[in-house]
This record gives sequence, structure tokens and C-alpha cells, in this order.
Amino acid sequence: MIKIRALKVNLGDFWLEDINLDIEEGEYFIILGPTGAGKTVLLEALAGLYPISQGEIWSDGREISHLYPEKRGMGIVYQDQALFPHLSVKDNIAFGLKFMSYPREKVRERVDDMVGLLKISHLVERNPSTLSGGERQKVALARALATDPRVLLLDEPLSALDPETKEGLQGELRELHHRVKVTVIHVTHDFEEAVALGNRVAVLNEGQIVQVGTPDEVLRRPKSEFVAHFALSRNILSGRAGDGEDGYTMVDVGGIEIRAITELRDEVHLSLRPEDILISRQPLHSSARNSLSGVVADIIPRGAVIYVTVSLPLELTCLITRQSLEDLELRRGMKVWVTFKAGAVHVF
Repeated sequence: MIKIRALKVNLGDFWLEDINLDIEEGEYFIILGPTGAGKTVLLEALAGLYPISQGEIWSDGREISHLYPEKRGMGIVYQDQALFPHLSVKDNIAFGLKFMSYPREKVRERVDDMVGLLKISHLVERNPSTLSGGERQKVALARALATDPRVLLLDEPLSALDPETKEGLQGELRELHHRVKVTVIHVTHDFEEAVALGNRVAVLNEGQIVQVGTPDEVLRRPKSEFVAHFALSRNILSGRAGDGEDGYTMVDVGGIEIRAITELRDEVHLSLRPEDILISRQPLHSSARNSLSGVVADIIPRGAVIYVTVSLPLELTCLITRQSLEDLELRRGMKVWVTFKAGAVHVF
């Protein structure tokens, strides 16, 4: 288990401030945030590569912030892999073991174990410069895991990969974590990656943690406008909440009334995910408490899915499939209806 208490790192023009986290043993924990938020700085502070200004780092009941990096029981993998170009794949994997003076037989045994685990036996005699991005990342993972770390630190390990390789390696990381059961702390700016891999997520912005929760909690119940924007809620509105009928809250958003479920009153923010909105040519007969008419203002293709903006006159962005677009025969200027449940409206 990792405990981080009141951690501060001072880099002169950038600070990490008051970082407090509990990461459970065996958890796949994601640190998520935009470029420049301090994600890599936090990871390297945990690894002992940055001195901390104040605070404590605990691992398995030991306070480790004063220990040298090699004494912390952590392995780190960077997005550029940092493999040694003059060493073969096999010697790259063995490097940390030799540095820690493992017996020769133990080195051979651990390298064989990692090669089997990562399924890279066909690569062992190759030079890193001849490998693909996904292959290099597997070698870097094997090298980090070879020393049997208590915690595996991953710094944007998938960011440089093409979409197909990235998706495949996500699946392999899930399987690897399931088999090895090592605690993983994974840094990324990609929310889809966080949802695919993480047990829990900490959102970092400008050197501070702004929300911690499961991926679904962060996705559907953001605590701030920043988190809502970063989680691609797309529909982020401001309004005034008051009592409504049948136990629902009525939120007035620019003269349009939206039913929600919340105890909050007066000035509030709303977030509504585009996939939670149904769009139709006629009013829908359903249990959903919100049904509003508007006009299609924009249609934006995004591969297999389409974002449709509807003006009510406030604008809502809906997510539909390409098949739905064709079935509905949507076009700009067309009158449509948008329908969504009160429970889909998050109020903060």
C-alpha cells in the first residue's frame, strides 16, 4: 500500500502542492491530467528522482521518502522506453538485475521468466533500434518487472503508439496486471485510457489533485468545471436550481427548464454527457423527464460516431452512431427533439 501525505515538490517555476493519496496494494491506479499538470513530476518524486520539499511517502508501512531510488522497490517505465541502444533485448532486461548484483543463474532465470510473461522470446537477440514501438514498450516493461518491484510506475506508456497497437497493449497491460498482481501507478492524459485500465483515478491540474474516484465517478460525477471539461462531458451549463414537481429539482438554464435530481439550490453547474441524450424527429414516449425541441446546428463526424449539436436555443451536443444519422436523415436546420433522464443530469 502506498500512502502519500502533504507532499510538496518545488521546481522553482512549478510546484506540486499538498498531494494526499492512498493507493491500495495490487491496485491499478491512474494519475490523469493535461500536459503540464505535474503528472510525471509526481511519478518521479515517488521513484526518488526528485527531492521533495515536504511531506511523506509510505510503502508497506515504511516511510521511504529519504531512501535512494534503488531502495524504494519501484520500477519505472517511460513513454520513450529509455532502452540502452548498445545492448540486446536480453541484456536490457538483465541490466537492473546485474546492477543489483543478482547471481548469474538468477539473472538468467528472471530474464527467461519476463520473456515468457511478455511473450517476446523472438526478440531477445534483437537490438532495440530494430523494434516497433509496441515491442520496445514490452521490453521496457520486462526490464522494469525483472527486479520484482512492489510498485510499477508507468509514465504515459501508450502515448507514442498508433491506435491499433495502443488498444492491443492496453489489453496486455490488463492481463499482465491480473497475472503479476503488482501495484501499478499509471500516468496519462488520455481519459479513454484511464477508463480502460484504472481501478481508480486521481485527476491532477496545476500541481494539485482536484478529484479522486473510480473512472465512472469521475466521468459521470465531476466535481468541477475543469474535470467536466477534461472528461469530455461537452454539455456543461450554468443555471439556477429550485424546487420542482414530484420530488425533482428544476434548473432554469437561460429560460429553459431542466429536471434533475439534487439537493443543491440557487446557482449551480450542470454536466450532461452526449451519449446520455436521445435525439429523434418526433417527441419520444418514455419515462425520461426531459424532452425539448430544437434545431440541428451542426453535425461533426468522428469516425464510427457522430456529434450532433442541437440549438434549443442553448446548445446541447448529442452522440449518435453513423447508422442513426442515416436512419434519422439528419441535416442542419432540421427540427428535432432531445430526450434525457433527470438522473443523467449531474449537478455541482
